[in-house]
Amino acid sequence: MPAWGLPHYGGHSVMDVDEVTRQLLQRADWSASRSSGPGGQHRDKASTRAELCIPPDAVDGLDSAVAERLVRALGLEAGSLRISVQDERSLARNQEIAAERLRERVAAALAPAPPPRRPTRPGRSARRARMDDKARRGTVKRLRRPPPSDEQ
Repeated sequence: MPAWGLPHYGGHSVMDVDEVTRQLLQRADWSASRSSGPGGQHRDKASTRAELCIPPDAVDGLDSAVAERLVRALGLEAGSLRISVQDERSLARNQEIAAERLRERVAAALAPAPPPRRPTRPGRSARRARMDDKARRGTVKRLRRPPPSDEQ
């Protein structure tokens, strides 16, 4: 982040992760269904599984650089993004978890790329130590040889 605290991407000022997430959630479709797995009567009767569906056009109105990164990172070029949560017994809590998972994906998409790796070279002392080790190893191998025969 620059010193003045504004998030940036490639020289462009971008919106805050929370702001982008809020805009995506406003355009999202929520649905509820019955959870799978154990749970007894509550699971059989209550629709507590939350499904969050982000359509591809949800990025419209966002900064073009932000929208492009989100489309690529969230896979929106292939269709809608679906986040299903059935971790908790409460629909409201599952919706909170789904929104948090969306926020994590948005944060990962908008995070700046790591700087390119600059290749390093071994230092002088490391090269010298390597050559010394090779010479020592060669000496050990030379000493293992059978003595030269005196028959000529």
